Amino acid sequence: MTDVDQAPPTTADAELDELYREFAAAGLTPLWTQREGLMPITPEPAGVPALWRWSTLYPLAERAGRLVPVGRGGERRAIALANPGYPGRPYATSTLWAAIQYLGPRETAPSHRHTQTAFRFVVEGEGVWTNVNGDAVAMRRGDLLLTPGWHFHEHHNTTDRPMAWIDGLDIPLVDQLDAGFFEFGADELATTDTPARSFSERIWGHPGLRPVAGAGQPRPSSPLMAYRWEHTDEALREQLSCAAAGHDATVEAGHAAVRFTNPATGADALRTIRTEMHRVVAGVSTAGVRHVGSAVWQVFGGTGVVRVADQSYEVATGDLFAVPSWARVSIEATSDLDAFRFSDEPVYEALGLARVEQEVAE
Repeated sequence: MTDVDQAPPTTADAELDELYREFAAAGLTPLWTQREGLMPITPEPAGVPALWRWSTLYPLAERAGRLVPVGRGGERRAIALANPGYPGRPYATSTLWAAIQYLGPRETAPSHRHTQTAFRFVVEGEGVWTNVNGDAVAMRRGDLLLTPGWHFHEHHNTTDRPMAWIDGLDIPLVDQLDAGFFEFGADELATTDTPARSFSERIWGHPGLRPVAGAGQPRPSSPLMAYRWEHTDEALREQLSCAAAGHDATVEAGHAAVRFTNPATGADALRTIRTEMHRVVAGVSTAGVRHVGSAVWQVFGGTGVVRVADQSYEVATGDLFAVPSWARVSIEATSDLDAFRFSDEPVYEALGLARVEQEVAE
């Protein structure tokens, strides 16, 4: 039937159009015109697979270090990864914020606190201390440093060399929940001490041992502020060694992984962010997996090919990539490859929305 042959609008059509106009005027939307977008068959995230190369990020951060001061107002020289699926928003995924932070020689980033949960992961360098609620925590290559929500924190570089690291926060999640609070701290550093081990490590950093003092105190986030690379590296190495001896120790053949946990509860180290380190042996391709919930990965060492949904990336040390909700991800290691991963899975698990689909390795 051509346009000319189409039947003229009926009285019912006119009445329906009028009904929709009255819905709009009353601030109403009928479900039958919206259901597919509101209740898709599978998740349809706005975020897309995305890659940021360290070889691009670091020089830009270095230039910002020369041009942009650190101080009150901006607070941090942090440059966020902006997923193309969220135009104009500094979000890596729908719930996760990631940025490279750059601190110049002898610089100080002032104290503040916020309801957003945060961590630092160091891909290279040392010489910066982060003070978390007054506890001086050294930042070194491969370390994971925590800043649970509403903890005062500040950073100071004690050397004549700049240092950069990755910040991860749940800023988009807190923003969508309208739950954000922020407070400036003191202008002076809480401490200029530079201990090799923080108080939190001296109290909580002993495997399998929990202090009896304060045992009944709720600790929803880890009281341990630093997870050191030497411990992570040893755990991954021993998993692969034990697997080679016939023990059930790895995620799959040639793929070791550890999750950073709260020593007081055994749950995730942070309430809203899961943090893990993965090691894939050269020549191994991991089985594809997808999760409800999103993740950001950073290659800590080695090279490989990463496949996220229909995208494929060659990656090397420092490179970061985003994995949207329900996007399949796999890693092919062309050399031994270590990768840090953080995700929003604890949120989905708490809400009963978690789902995982794991392919069987060939």
